[in-house]
Amino acid sequence: MAIDTACAESQESRILPLLNPKTRARHDLSKRSDVIPTFYAEMDGDELDRRIAAARAALGERLVILGHHYQRDEIIKYADYRGDSFKLAQLAAERPEADYIVFCGVHFMAESADVLSGPHQKVILPNPAAGCSMADMANITEVEECWETLTDVLGEDAGIIPVTYMNSAANLKAFCGRHGGIVCTSSNAPAVMKWAFEQGKRVLFFPDEHLGRNTGLKFGIPDDAMTIWNPKNPMAENDAEDRIERAKIILWKGYCTTHMRFNVQQIEKARVDYPDIKIIVHPECRREVVEAADLYGSTEYIIQQIEKAPAGTKWGVATEINLVHRLAQEHPDQFIFCLDPIVCPCSTMYRIHPAYLAWVLEGLLDGEVINQISVDPDTVHWARVALERMLALKG
Repeated sequence: MAIDTACAESQESRILPLLNPKTRARHDLSKRSDVIPTFYAEMDGDELDRRIAAARAALGERLVILGHHYQRDEIIKYADYRGDSFKLAQLAAERPEADYIVFCGVHFMAESADVLSGPHQKVILPNPAAGCSMADMANITEVEECWETLTDVLGEDAGIIPVTYMNSAANLKAFCGRHGGIVCTSSNAPAVMKWAFEQGKRVLFFPDEHLGRNTGLKFGIPDDAMTIWNPKNPMAENDAEDRIERAKIILWKGYCTTHMRFNVQQIEKARVDYPDIKIIVHPECRREVVEAADLYGSTEYIIQQIEKAPAGTKWGVATEINLVHRLAQEHPDQFIFCLDPIVCPCSTMYRIHPAYLAWVLEGLLDGEVINQISVDPDTVHWARVALERMLALKG
């Protein structure tokens, strides 16, 4: 199993935009998020290690560094905590002594940390170009237009409950808060779905079609009671209104580019090559991939299943390659590999490079907060409402 190094190298070249050091000094950069000085970009790994370690030591308890499971090992080694997006946001909220929360993940994760953290805490995303392709597939304008159309078709008493995946912008979480909806994670999506149907007649699920469908099927909603909402041309088909009226779940047409790489043929090949293999996949994979697997669940679930498995267990895993490689390294008594034979790492997670981390940490030592992620108070309020509804659930 190998990472596509050509892919990784091409990403590396895109994520280190440079300034000519003769024209601008580091302290002149202010809060420009799209530029990293050549001074950092050209630094070797040993020097970056030394500087990051020194900055962490100097900042002490005023700093907490969070590392998402999908980050490369060169970043994970610096993290005080590692986990999925919601777990990390919660951990940040439990560190009130930390003035600075450096989130090595993607943009929506840093937003969630800002929503849940204290007013005195500043959340920093080392490279704000680290977004999420799935989260970007649903924006607030499109969701509001969808809501208006659904209300026109179904009427004011349609009983639609909006549910947004954690992998979404803060303003979409706030939309759910304002409209009686809720946030879900890949771990608690079935419990959230149950709650939503206790509140209303239908669910509008965004931005991930596949997590929504797999959760709906697990909850007992038949496939013909689910329909796709394509924000680019939602009412194009002649029977669009009929399908909406029949639907119990309206699924936003969005997906994770990483998890879309997995297919049933990969599973079939793994079973031929290793007859005693166990296949475990993430619920962001397509329905047919989930149905062909032995187990499926969130990133944390995948980790837990492998951690408790006996020595000698063989695993074919369908999720992000950095996590799979790390699991293989940490459990050498098991055989663990990624089902996709040549995997390009999550391109947006890959944009967090140690050079960016060194830059923002040394900025803090200089009294400069670079690349702060700040959510406006109204959005914070309503996003908290949706998140607190989720936190109140059991199961």
